[in-house]
Amino acid sequence: MPGFLRRFFAPRWQHHDPAVRRQAIARLDPDTDDDRRRLERLAGDPDAAVRRAALAALDEPAALLALRDTHDSPELQERLRELLSGREGSTPLGQRLTLVETLDDPDLLETLAREGDNQALRLAALARLDDEERLLRQACDNGIAAVRQAAAERITSETGLTRLARRSRRDKQVARLARARLNRLREDEAQAREARERRERILAALEAHAQHAWEPLYPGRYRHLEREWEALGDLPTASQEQRYQEASQRCRKVIADHEARHHALAAAEERRDDADETRRSLIESLEDTLASFTQGECLTDQDMASLQAQKHLVAHQWQTLSDRHAPEAALSERYARALEEYDRLLQAWERLDRQGAELAAALEAEDATALTGILDRIDWPGDLPPTPQLARARQVLATPPAEPAGSPQQSARFARDLDALDDLLDRGAFKRASRLHQSLRQRLALLPEAERRRHQPTLKRLGAQLAELRDWRGFVAGPKREQLCDAIEALAEDTTHSDAELDRQHRQLVKDWKNLGDAAADRALSTRFRAASDRIHERLGPWKQRREAERQQNLAAREGLCEQLEALLDNPDPHADPDALRQIRDRAREQWQRFAPVPRDQARTIGQRFGRIRHALQQLIDHRAQEIATAKRELVEAARLLQEDTDTRAASRAEQAKALQRRWRELGRAPKGEEQTLWRAFRGYCDAIFAARENERDDRAQRSRQRLEAMQALIERLDAWQPASSDDVATLEAAIAEAESLEPLPQGRRSDGMRRRWSGIVRARRDRLARLAVSETIARWQALRPLLEAHLAADARLIDGRPPEDVPAPPALGAPLQSAHERRNAARLDPPPAAEVAEHLTRLRVHLALLAGAAVSREDEPLRLAIQVQRLNDGLGRDLTRAEELEGVLAAILATGPVAPDPWRREAADMDHHLAALAELPPP
Repeated sequence: MPGFLRRFFAPRWQHHDPAVRRQAIARLDPDTDDDRRRLERLAGDPDAAVRRAALAALDEPAALLALRDTHDSPELQERLRELLSGREGSTPLGQRLTLVETLDDPDLLETLAREGDNQALRLAALARLDDEERLLRQACDNGIAAVRQAAAERITSETGLTRLARRSRRDKQVARLARARLNRLREDEAQAREARERRERILAALEAHAQHAWEPLYPGRYRHLEREWEALGDLPTASQEQRYQEASQRCRKVIADHEARHHALAAAEERRDDADETRRSLIESLEDTLASFTQGECLTDQDMASLQAQKHLVAHQWQTLSDRHAPEAALSERYARALEEYDRLLQAWERLDRQGAELAAALEAEDATALTGILDRIDWPGDLPPTPQLARARQVLATPPAEPAGSPQQSARFARDLDALDDLLDRGAFKRASRLHQSLRQRLALLPEAERRRHQPTLKRLGAQLAELRDWRGFVAGPKREQLCDAIEALAEDTTHSDAELDRQHRQLVKDWKNLGDAAADRALSTRFRAASDRIHERLGPWKQRREAERQQNLAAREGLCEQLEALLDNPDPHADPDALRQIRDRAREQWQRFAPVPRDQARTIGQRFGRIRHALQQLIDHRAQEIATAKRELVEAARLLQEDTDTRAASRAEQAKALQRRWRELGRAPKGEEQTLWRAFRGYCDAIFAARENERDDRAQRSRQRLEAMQALIERLDAWQPASSDDVATLEAAIAEAESLEPLPQGRRSDGMRRRWSGIVRARRDRLARLAVSETIARWQALRPLLEAHLAADARLIDGRPPEDVPAPPALGAPLQSAHERRNAARLDPPPAAEVAEHLTRLRVHLALLAGAAVSREDEPLRLAIQVQRLNDGLGRDLTRAEELEGVLAAILATGPVAPDPWRREAADMDHHLAALAELPPP
């Protein structure tokens, strides 16, 4: 079909003319499905009038909301506003509320919140709004108070609350809510800023603390800062948390390093105690050995060799321990006494050894005179048991002259010697047994026949045992000597060993050779052994020279160290720090150990010297530490008294405690063990003092918060209160007294804002009370209008020539007005000139104009200036209120007379006008 035919036969609602389509809309029924679809299509028509007409026929908001996706237009938005707001249509409220909860168009929601026909609808639309500017407009301009308040509660930013407080003029509740929330917001911001500043202060203090060296108060200060950080209510930022963790890690490292040093010192002390215990055991073993010598019956070469070996071992171990730790004075004295005892025994043994050959010869010859001289030169100590040779000499000297052959004494002595020989063989004393056996064989021939036959079998048996012992010693010692010779020759040819190892093994071989004594002695083996030993000595010669030079250098270094320490001890500083002295002691010990070894013959002397110096230095350290301990005990007592002092403020006591802590740090350390005890007591008292300060701060902060809340409640109460009469001044004065009792308020922006608001409220209430007092004064004056009219009538009669009359006073007339009433009656008895009365009335009118703040004419300007001067003069020394001044003016008006009717009418109109202006009250 051609286009013009299609247009000709097309429905009217599809006509190309917008007017025709608009007319066709009236014939469409929205209740039918087809017409409703046509109307929905026309809702998207290009012509605005057609769209408006089509939308006017549709009254289902849900369908129109669905059309917004395809046919959105200003007309559609307008139709939705009309239907959803309830201005048109009959959509139930519940359905509209459901649709509003699905809307996301802020413009439509804002319109519904402002123009909805129901409070619930407006609140539902408001709940879907998020833009603060739109909420601000609703809080200021919405016609429903509940919607305004709900919108105001949704505004949270400081800028929005500030604008709301300024723009909200129609709803004081909203303005008050905005001001309260703004104050709380600013207070929260101030508190948050204060918390951030406090966190920064704590963090800065912790970072500074992490840079400090360790001191006794270091761990406590760190724990205090850590507790303060954890006690903060706000959350730190990531950078603050990182800084805190880094500073805490450095603080913990300082504490851990100190504890490690403390443990190291404790371990060193333990090692020192172990060394002293080892020394004590060495001394006790040497003392036991020396004591056993005095308790024995006989002293042999083996006993002396064992004693010498033990002494050398003890001396070596003592020197090794002394190189590490200086001995105690008591142990040094015991060791010195044991060495003196050993030296006494050794000297006696050396004297015996030097006289050994002569003693043997004298014993062989049984020369009593020679034996006596030799024993005198030997001077053997009486508390030591004799050697076998000395015992024989003493026996020879004690033996009476030789008994006659065959005497019973000779036979008895022979029997005793046989028993002694048996005992020596059992103990393995080969040499003494051999000598005694030889003597018994010689003496056997001198015995009687019967005694000889009785003792001869025993002597043969013991001789066989002696031969067996001789053979066994040779059997064992012979291979051992061969082995030692081979070993020392191999050692002399070996060039792989270091000089120190070569010297050690050579010494051991020589010691083993000497231990064999004369068992299986062989001249050829001895020559071989000595030759190999000499080669080793030649080979070790340069090494021994270098070692001796090194020992001499170490000895010189140790002597120099001793001289430095002795110079320090000769002139000690009475205020020396024990820690510094301890460092000197420890460094001296380290240097002493480094300067080792020293020559053996001087090691004991220099070791004893260093031990005495160490002991004296330790005494000086202990003395200074005891002085510090005494001073710290005084600080502990001062801290205890300060902690028990309840009369002084906690803050002042905390400052004094800090001074005590500074003094504590300056003193140094007390002796070990006592320092920790004193520190625990001192820290306990200081912690109690600081806890009391924190409690006082918390209490003060709580009281400040309570005062702030009470002041806020008082401000809100007074802000909501409006005086109804001048008698309510007592209520205002009570509120002012209550506010003064809440002072001082804590420093801060909130307190300053509260003071400014309080001052404004009090000023406004005082002004209203003053206006009420003026209004009440005027009301009382209006009540006296009949009295004034009576006086004017009496004045008129007097002016007309009638006799003066007294106007009776009404009951309960105040003192000023009573006096004015009496003066008015008296003025009619002696009337003043009319001009003077008229001038006085004019002056009172101008005075009322001044009180009312009204303008005066140019002719009354000089009078106004004069009245102002008079008011200034009358106000000197006393402060009149406007009500009192007004009452005085009204009393003067009442007292002025007699007044003619014309002058009064001229002035009364202006007076009434001024009184009416004064009687006006501001809105509550």
